[in-house]
Amino acid sequence: MRVPDQVSWYADGMTDTPTLSDLVAQYIRAIPDFPEPGILFRDITPLLAEPTAFARALDWLAESCEGADAVVGIESRGFILGAPVAQRLNLPFVPIRKAGKLPAEKIARSYDLEYGSATIEMHADALSLGHRVAVVDDLLATGGTAEAAVQLILQSGAAVEQVAFLIELEALNGRDRLRPHTVDSMLIY
Repeated sequence: MRVPDQVSWYADGMTDTPTLSDLVAQYIRAIPDFPEPGILFRDITPLLAEPTAFARALDWLAESCEGADAVVGIESRGFILGAPVAQRLNLPFVPIRKAGKLPAEKIARSYDLEYGSATIEMHADALSLGHRVAVVDDLLATGGTAEAAVQLILQSGAAVEQVAFLIELEALNGRDRLRPHTVDSMLIY
């Protein structure tokens, strides 16, 4: 994991210059038992409401995605993060959506996640042979969703350059499912 640079931002009462991780972490809210009992949900909506911290998080994600020639975001929070990252890098943005949400010809992948199963889809013509793709999402947990997204990208003939997350839940070992791809996470819990 890359260690974020020091930032010139000070919260009330702070005497030390916080890291970028410190800045972003204070806007991540932990919600117990959501969406079902036993899950500790990491809510990024407070971060989205703080323009300076959100912009800095997007800058970090964009730096993580340099070298790619397309950015893929995974529904739904991956759209919130991935689209502005793609814009910052002047790259195309490709959404990976839940089944049944895309209108044109698509490819699909089913997978298991920590509290059920799901299917995701991508337009069949969204990527092509030779594209180097960065995948962006808010959270890496067990890695099922990200692994399915990587498989869709590879199925299209593109290569996965990078997988970048705002948050990683290290104890769930999701990073292991994404090997040998490069994974970057700003905050590791």
